[in-house]
Amino acid sequence: MNSGLRVATPPPKPLMVFDGDCNFCTLWIRRWQQMTGDAVDYLPAQDPGIAQQFPEIPRKQFDTAVQLIEPDGAVYSGVEAVFRALANNPKRQWPLHWYNKSRTFARLTEAVYGFVARHREFFSWLSGTHP
Repeated sequence: MNSGLRVATPPPKPLMVFDGDCNFCTLWIRRWQQMTGDAVDYLPAQDPGIAQQFPEIPRKQFDTAVQLIEPDGAVYSGVEAVFRALANNPKRQWPLHWYNKSRTFARLTEAVYGFVARHREFFSWLSGTHP
């Protein structure tokens, strides 16, 4: 969802910020990197440059969901951030289209993302990425 935040010093291309301490998150980030190629940058929230460059984004926000920071300064969170990042690949634009056009699809995907985010440890174990 659009967090309503804007950053004063946006990145030159979309930047996905994720929890680098979460093995499950890192697994999905690698998958999304393959889908978006060089169109999107990815950095862990633990990178010291993140807090310095984007002081407008509260640390807690990075702990609860991925954050996509767009070149126009807009910040998106959770499943909308994922869909917006993936839409940088022309073959992966349909989820964002559905998200924007269907309130039901948006609510359902937000609920699923929220559930998984709140139970990352379980999904890390389930996916075999738990240490």
